[in-house]
Amino acid sequence: MHNPQACVVAIGNFDGVHTGHRSLLSQAQAQAPGLPLVAVTFWPHPQSVVRPGTEPELLTDLTGRIELLAEAGVAEVRVVPFTRELMALSPQEFVDRVLLPLRPRVVCVGSNFTFGARAEGTVETLAELGARDELGAHRFRVHVVDLIQVDDSTTCSTLVRNALAEGDVAAAAHHLGRPFRYSGIVMMGHQRGRELGFPTANLPVQKGHAAPGDGVYAGWLTVEGEDERMPAAISVGRNPTFEDVPEAVVEAYVLDRDDLKLYGKRVHVDFIERLRGNLKFDGLDSLVTQINADVQRTREILAPA
Repeated sequence: MHNPQACVVAIGNFDGVHTGHRSLLSQAQAQAPGLPLVAVTFWPHPQSVVRPGTEPELLTDLTGRIELLAEAGVAEVRVVPFTRELMALSPQEFVDRVLLPLRPRVVCVGSNFTFGARAEGTVETLAELGARDELGAHRFRVHVVDLIQVDDSTTCSTLVRNALAEGDVAAAAHHLGRPFRYSGIVMMGHQRGRELGFPTANLPVQKGHAAPGDGVYAGWLTVEGEDERMPAAISVGRNPTFEDVPEAVVEAYVLDRDDLKLYGKRVHVDFIERLRGNLKFDGLDSLVTQINADVQRTREILAPA
């Protein structure tokens, strides 16, 4: 889609749209409040093209990223396919082909932004290329945003991923500026939860997508398109009590509800607090006793203050 008018452009990977990303977006908007804000992001993750096999697990899929950017005030998301051809562009070619067609008046980037072949372009390069064209006419101004510090740590997607891997969903939420959300289509499970009196919505943990480390959590479940946020006790991982669970699963039991029909629906699970690690139980009685304790703890954590 061609932009008919000038705009403010914010460039970033925007995985997770965390507090640092939102600071970049809000400062971009403040540069020219009367102009639409366009976010330029890249898909797939650049690392998957630069060094295939080393790319990080994603905090959000592309649809979730676009939704979060829109919530943050972005008028248009320009998704740039990250290819070997794009990777080979010189900084000048990147500006000419990717940025100038958007007619930016201001371009906002983080202080660690690099671009162009071998990451040769820096924020200083971008400012020089925006200052004038071959005829000496001014192109765009560059605004550089410092990285956000939260509790003496620089907020970044890697920090959030590491917190999730450790099961520290509270720390992840602190840097995201909201609870970590895992989304997916509810699949048919082994029905064990239903047999035990705790029917769960089961979401497969998709390869390449971040999820909290194995354990049991308190959180919320929302059905896409519906407003109701339902309290849930959530298990993540391969249930060690049963031998026939080959893949990691997010299992969410909505408290006090056995009437929900969620198979085939897309749901969102928001993680609030970790209760414990996964345990292997000797029998169903001890498992049910622990689930009841988990449900009670979840109820306490999610109760209105």
